[in-house]
Amino acid sequence: MAKTVLVTGASAGIGKATAIYLAQNGYNVYGAARRKEKLEELTKHGVKPIALDITKDENIITCVNQIFNEVGSIDILVNSAGLGSYGALEDVPMEEARNQMEINLFGVARLIQLALPKMRENKFGKIVNISSIGGKVGLPLGNWYHASKFAIEGLSDCLRLDVKQFGVDVIVIEPGGTKSEMIENGTADLMRVSGKTVYQNLAKNVSEMYAETAKKAIEPIEIAKLIKKGIEAKCPKARYAAKNAKPFLIMRKILSDRLFDKMLMSQMK
Repeated sequence: MAKTVLVTGASAGIGKATAIYLAQNGYNVYGAARRKEKLEELTKHGVKPIALDITKDENIITCVNQIFNEVGSIDILVNSAGLGSYGALEDVPMEEARNQMEINLFGVARLIQLALPKMRENKFGKIVNISSIGGKVGLPLGNWYHASKFAIEGLSDCLRLDVKQFGVDVIVIEPGGTKSEMIENGTADLMRVSGKTVYQNLAKNVSEMYAETAKKAIEPIEIAKLIKKGIEAKCPKARYAAKNAKPFLIMRKILSDRLFDKMLMSQMK
């Protein structure tokens, strides 16, 4: 019997590519997103669209219960929904900061809470959390985004130890620059928040760096393939890094904080 997968953030980018790719490879896939109208095109690929606003608890419960009622359980949960909001810490309104954490962290945790009981009961489950190179490396003016992704890394490490005894695997995916709405939207957000403040010069430099990143970004299908590799591995690794993330992650390991900061900021000029 085909395993049932819930992919969040399925209206675009990594989530969309993953939902389609897994459906094409024999999985029973539910693609969830707030913009349900953008999910309709996924039906031709065999993906079942489902509305989900990850900031609303009642909506999360309704989404999960619908899947339970239709097929009994969620075997694989791919937490791909995410927001990239940028700006200097003193410029970002706390309401926007809380929204960032709600989408990238608390919504993820709530979905896991609801999916886990059935996974434990079945003695099988795969929880895939989409982190980022930004879960290991902090870039300037990305305070709340990076805080959320660093938190996902820590949450996943603890959760992995908690649930291994029940036959549930926790897998972290660490993309580098990937073609999606996030780069363009994040850059626009950065300039809106800090483009006219005392951080405007840095904001301009960071925006130019993101423009260069966008030119070299990999296709979302590459991340979808990485996710499939992880969920089909007999003993999955705790982390799978995209090929374009690996050089940066290696440098982060071998360089001191001071040298890494110097290297990083040299790219902002």
